[in-house]
Amino acid sequence: MFEGVLARLVAAARRLRRFERRELAAFGRWIQHTGNLLHLTVLVAVPLLIGVVTFVSNALAELSFLLFPPLASGAYTLFSDPEGRYASPRKFVVGLVVGALCGWAALGLSAPVTVASVSPVSAALSIFLTGAATWALDVEEPAAFSTALLVLVTDDASPEAYVTSVAVFGALVALVFSVWRTRFYERRAQYLYDTAQGDDHVLVPMRGDPEAAETTALFGATLAAAHDAGKVVLLSMLEEDADGDAAPTLDDAATETAARLEDTARTVRTRAGVPCEVVVARGAPVPTTMETAANTNCDLVVTPYEEDRGLLSPYVRGVFDSGLDAVAFRSTTGARRWRRILVTVARPGDTAHAMLDFAARLAGKSGNLSVCTCIDAEVERRRAESRLANLAETVDADVETRVARSNVTDFIGANAGAYDLLVVGSSGDRSRASRFVSPPTFERLHDVECDVAIVDRGRP
Repeated sequence: MFEGVLARLVAAARRLRRFERRELAAFGRWIQHTGNLLHLTVLVAVPLLIGVVTFVSNALAELSFLLFPPLASGAYTLFSDPEGRYASPRKFVVGLVVGALCGWAALGLSAPVTVASVSPVSAALSIFLTGAATWALDVEEPAAFSTALLVLVTDDASPEAYVTSVAVFGALVALVFSVWRTRFYERRAQYLYDTAQGDDHVLVPMRGDPEAAETTALFGATLAAAHDAGKVVLLSMLEEDADGDAAPTLDDAATETAARLEDTARTVRTRAGVPCEVVVARGAPVPTTMETAANTNCDLVVTPYEEDRGLLSPYVRGVFDSGLDAVAFRSTTGARRWRRILVTVARPGDTAHAMLDFAARLAGKSGNLSVCTCIDAEVERRRAESRLANLAETVDADVETRVARSNVTDFIGANAGAYDLLVVGSSGDRSRASRFVSPPTFERLHDVECDVAIVDRGRP
């Protein structure tokens, strides 16, 4: 009985650990969305900063609680849009101080009033002076108008103390924001996007046409070569007989296959400059691929593109349904270098970041990289441009962003000929019903005049 209870406890613990890993993986992918990262930062950073200011103000009686509203709204403006119009630490601090000074000046120019009765003249004059001064000094800051008005109703604190506290604590908020933006936000690809550090041990199943398979191997090798620890593993699979036993001639076939793979491996080592291993295995294609990836410590599968009656072949679907990141590569032109690359994204997220990261690796420093999204109405353009800008700044490359008011298939058909490679997503993050109503983009691309890479993120 005791052994049975212990076994159940062990099984429950294992299920809990699997659940925790899935949840952590899901959270990791969720936070790769720049919008989610910014919202989470605002929820954490702004309350902490205001808490620090409150702690200090409680210790110093001359500081007014009225300092908090402009600091809270200003901090939110900084952290919620770190690349926006008002995301300048200098303008933030100077704007707050100028607003407080303008309010102080308006207070002195108008007739003295009590706290309970703010002079309309003082209020209007403070806003006018703030607008004129921040415009003239090019330090327009929305929170400056708050400091201008609140200085009119400072209670325990003098205007001098209020202005000083605005300057000191405004500088504190600006300093925290500057450190966060330069040390974390601008380097978020390094910390958050796993493809930026991984997906460089590449397994290439050598299937189908030998020439296309070799081109796919060079494609995978180019991805691996972008990282110092990159390597390539070439896999050839031999089928078993119906009873699951290897046929007598398979040993000879394995020897011949290994010799051919070694020839390709030499080409990969010479052209890409990365280590290249060779594996010949027997078994069912998808399980054998996954087992080989685990045995060789590969975290990315790059397979030749295969179709079955116009749809992905069962093998490619099986690879996409695995826990590994994968790319299905369709060689149309026979090119072995890809310098002009078009990436089409439908929505932000981990797949979009992976697609752009892979494209940047392939294009290199001298290549041309474009990222595009398509919209249905002109009102969507500004938000689409912002999404692409957030995406583009995560890679160390010059990226052209394009927002097209067009159907994505029509856009690709009209522009793909100007590029060496088109990178699209597998739509693996969409539901089956969604894919049924609107088939994935790659399933509608049959006559594209360039090579195509379909990127799929492994399931957590």
